Amino acid sequence: MKRINLALQGGGAHGAFTWGVLNRLLQDDDIEIAAISGTSAGALNAAALKSGWVANGRAGALANLDWLWNQIGAVTDPQFTPWIGAASPTAELWAKALKYSPAYTAFDMTTRMFSPYVYGPAMQNPLAKIVKKFHYDAVCAGTGPALHICATNVRSGKIRVFTGDEIMPEVIMASACLPSLFQAVEFEDPQTGTVEAFWDGGYTGNPALFPLFANDLPDDLLIVNINPLYREELPMDSQSIENRVNEISFNSSLLRELRAIEFVKRLLADGSIKRGTMKDVLVHMIADDALMNALNVATKTIPTPVILARLKEAGEAAADAFLAQHKKDIGKRSSVNLTEMFN
Repeated sequence: MKRINLALQGGGAHGAFTWGVLNRLLQDDDIEIAAISGTSAGALNAAALKSGWVANGRAGALANLDWLWNQIGAVTDPQFTPWIGAASPTAELWAKALKYSPAYTAFDMTTRMFSPYVYGPAMQNPLAKIVKKFHYDAVCAGTGPALHICATNVRSGKIRVFTGDEIMPEVIMASACLPSLFQAVEFEDPQTGTVEAFWDGGYTGNPALFPLFANDLPDDLLIVNINPLYREELPMDSQSIENRVNEISFNSSLLRELRAIEFVKRLLADGSIKRGTMKDVLVHMIADDALMNALNVATKTIPTPVILARLKEAGEAAADAFLAQHKKDIGKRSSVNLTEMFN
């Protein structure tokens, strides 16, 4: 049995890529998921997997993830999904059409010009109805994968990781709260007993890796990355510039933690610190930067069945390739060269 921890990034509707990755991993009986850290869309995927797993193991997790993305806008009926992709244009053409559509242009201009507080309660996050349907007795259960969800405290600017009984609908909504679109999510923090305001966790941990360093968890950390680390094309229009700024800022916390892991691994390798003093984390990553470079902020913001289907398919393919190439590395060595990443 290959035991792993999962770190699931946020990225709006692009989280359907993670849906595909999880779908493939859950079908491999040799893979055991010990713990999950998720932010924004990653938190939604993590909560759906956990509650489904507690209810009915792998089959329950698979079914619950399908239910989640069906609620968001994906077509999950196997009779219809094949022709959706076959009869539609490429992901890049679809992304450009959506980006320059009058409806999205009007939406983008409105969010740039007005604060979400202008609209009062009228501007509600559409995910709220979905999040409230999760079975929180299962999401918070002590069985199944340990679950950690990240949000950003607005006033302090610090990361807040919720786990166990702390997780409730407001926590998941906070983890997915983009401040340009929605009002901060306010609720009583079980840790402080005071009412705190939270924004998207991506600003401080996308996702947070440190909760997965516990001694009782496996050494292997698999990151599902949906915000491209590298873009060849220089962004020149306002939407592309804003999108790249968001990608960089949402990747910065992840890169910071990976750099710390790389530093500890070097200290362990040269004997500067004794083995066992600090955890020698084995890092793996699943991503598809080529696809994510073809998409844009519009496909991230507005879920469409075509793009969701393409993302899920790409996630399954990427996970399949990872298992074929690196399943043997789990428990033995990292499949990501962190030294090369930072040089």
